[in-house]
Amino acid sequence: MPGTGEYDYLVTGGAGFIGSHLCEFFLDRGNSVLVLDDLSTGVISNLDGCVGRDGFGFVEGSVLDEPLTAELVHRSRGVVHLAAAVGVENIIRRPVETIETNVSGTETVLKAALNTGVPVFIASTSEIYGKSDCVPFREDGDIVLGATSRSRWSYACSKAMDEFLAFAYWKDKGLPVVVGRLFNTVGPRQSGRYGMVLPRFIAQARDGKPLTVFGDGRQTRCFSLVYEVVEAITSLINKPGAVGKVVNIGSTQEISILELARRVIRLSGSDSTIELIPYEKAYPGDFEDMLRRVPDVSLLKSLVGKVPEADIDEIIRKILEQRISGSAEKYGE
Repeated sequence: MPGTGEYDYLVTGGAGFIGSHLCEFFLDRGNSVLVLDDLSTGVISNLDGCVGRDGFGFVEGSVLDEPLTAELVHRSRGVVHLAAAVGVENIIRRPVETIETNVSGTETVLKAALNTGVPVFIASTSEIYGKSDCVPFREDGDIVLGATSRSRWSYACSKAMDEFLAFAYWKDKGLPVVVGRLFNTVGPRQSGRYGMVLPRFIAQARDGKPLTVFGDGRQTRCFSLVYEVVEAITSLINKPGAVGKVVNIGSTQEISILELARRVIRLSGSDSTIELIPYEKAYPGDFEDMLRRVPDVSLLKSLVGKVPEADIDEIIRKILEQRISGSAEKYGE
């Protein structure tokens, strides 16, 4: 019988920001979970709340290791595939690794899952919508990417290939897959090392440094609290109606990056100022950005009954509390 492994779930990239919260969620509700992570961007300390608990296992290794990935998938009853190249800065400066990790890693996971028939959740990204101006973004809308000579779009293209692969395995081979397109997920434990804007702002405010806003700051994003995103992921992987679909996962509360910086300063009580930095000084000369990125989450709502809705001030406060006390409220408890 498919999916008779000793763990309920394998989480690739489980030592990362989202992955570690997902693992805690699984364990808290009584599931067993096995993590595969090469610790290239994730850190083992993210799993402090998991290590030593019954039903938890960790393997250091890469999803590009086919024999290892096949073995771990075989030991699991379901797979959440989060392992990927992450962060704008990382992606722009290491495009070859981005493409190889994302496309080859996803193919390795799907091949392994096909042998046992276990369900797979593939984490994708809102970057896929590229330069489209059809806001809010619907899952069945067109994707509009820039020139292939601009490295920014290599990430979006690689994740689009992940989705094509996932749906090919579903349509041609019957593997149950769900694709979630994640929009700007934030919360405790997120690192600013790879260009993530909110943890970078909070670290700058804490240190009394200027908050560096790239461009004019008018570009808008929708930020989702990681706990709500994790709940959406776990709901979708167990929802028969989600199989073979791509689903936006994110908040619809839009805020400009300049206003985000102002909120961080106000809520942290910092004396920091705001410094606008032209894109050409922050990134290579071929960098392009998107003015708006807002999801249509009606499909998510219809499938699981709820969508991420935490207010941005609430999110900022939770991150500030965690950085001060080392703890944070979880999953509405």
